[in-house]
Amino acid sequence: MSDRSPDEERTYRKRRLAASMRLFARYGFDEGVGGHMTVRDPERPDRFWINPLGRHFGHVRVRDLLLVDGDGTVVAGEGRVNQAGYTIHAELHAAYPDVVSAVHTHSIHGRAWAALGRPLDPITQDACAFYRDHAVFAEYGGVVLDAEEGKRIAATLGENKAVILRNHGLLTVGGSPAEAAWWFISMERCCQVQLLAEASASEPVLIPDAEARSAWELLGTPSMGRFNFRPLYEWIVRAEPDLLE
Repeated sequence: MSDRSPDEERTYRKRRLAASMRLFARYGFDEGVGGHMTVRDPERPDRFWINPLGRHFGHVRVRDLLLVDGDGTVVAGEGRVNQAGYTIHAELHAAYPDVVSAVHTHSIHGRAWAALGRPLDPITQDACAFYRDHAVFAEYGGVVLDAEEGKRIAATLGENKAVILRNHGLLTVGGSPAEAAWWFISMERCCQVQLLAEASASEPVLIPDAEARSAWELLGTPSMGRFNFRPLYEWIVRAEPDLLE
């Protein structure tokens, strides 16, 4: 945590979580009631803030976020929680104390790539941010309502920043909402690029291991995730200031 007070840190995290939802609405990552984002509470790390079920990402404000305890009970805010979202995020937050924020939505290219059940290849500089830093969960078992499947997803994530849920979509995590959101945005674009590249008549050229590792060291760090999110946050707050309410 920074040198902000708990109340200041809570506001800081919630603002960036709400901003991420507005950005995802702009990018078209929303679909019906699917999709959920969480951020751990700074004072009660066993609790996390999440978007209310049925509220469009483009309408979420800071005051709309719900605080959920370890049993899935809403202890602050008004609304219901996506049960699948709770199941996944509760197990992630419980398994990894360093995971402050987690993101999962039903984005188009993420779902298309997830249907292949393969990790991303280092075919672009941007994709190197995920080089040997993401996993594939290859056990699709329907809508995630079982805590045991949530545990298996968490175990598959391991020390990585992202996991591709086969036949489902993408899930990213970070030490802040900025990181988790940026990794999702970037990974979705990387899925799109690889799908386009593989649809061409030529075989994509892979970046060699040493160069891919070097690029990861520059582009795949938490600080770079936060840095890339910063201009997006500034843009969406200026365009939609009501999200801070």
